[in-house]
Amino acid sequence: MNRNLTLYEARVIGSLIEKEISTPDQYPLSLNALTNACNQKSNRDPVLELDEATVQQTVDGLIKKFLVNRSSGFGSRVTKYQHRFCNTEYGDLRLSEQELGIICELLLRGPQTPGELRTRTERLCKFADVGEVEATLTRLMERDEPLVVRLPREPGKRESRYAQLFSAEAETPGESKGGNTDVALVSSDRERLDALERLVDELRQEVEELRRKCETLAAAVDPGAPDA
Repeated sequence: MNRNLTLYEARVIGSLIEKEISTPDQYPLSLNALTNACNQKSNRDPVLELDEATVQQTVDGLIKKFLVNRSSGFGSRVTKYQHRFCNTEYGDLRLSEQELGIICELLLRGPQTPGELRTRTERLCKFADVGEVEATLTRLMERDEPLVVRLPREPGKRESRYAQLFSAEAETPGESKGGNTDVALVSSDRERLDALERLVDELRQEVEELRRKCETLAAAVDPGAPDA
């Protein structure tokens, strides 16, 4: 399995999978349609502004990796593209409808919680409840070669997020038996900045609490001292 997809490659493959499921009459996609799909402002994170030359270069790289191929219909002068990522005669990766929906969303939007995945996969597949999403994620983690990892829960968050393992954005330093894997996420610049901002807020709160305690202690020792 190729674990070295770049952000642009993940976006191209995710977009092709999404359009194959949601708009089959318009699939495979022309370069123009694929560029528009990659640059969608809905259901994309981060939102990109790729030009056709960049998308073409990305597609050419994926063709060399045997993950995309050209598909020109009879009488059509426009080259179109389709993925060879999974469920094709060209590879051995097989995913159920629910598994594919989850992987597609993780490719398009990055790490997400089971609740987010249930809502965002509605166009691609159906889940009865969040528990069914979690069961599907577990199956993806328990494969001989895991396709998904559970990330450490962020401070103040109730749910853990899950990430796909086709990109180099996550590392798995160790696995527990049964595929229940905790991972150290190699965050994007934005995620690192968010983490730093949270840390600064926590430190600011601790300093403020310490200041209040010092003032209370000082007042108790010398009640006649003026306020700071």
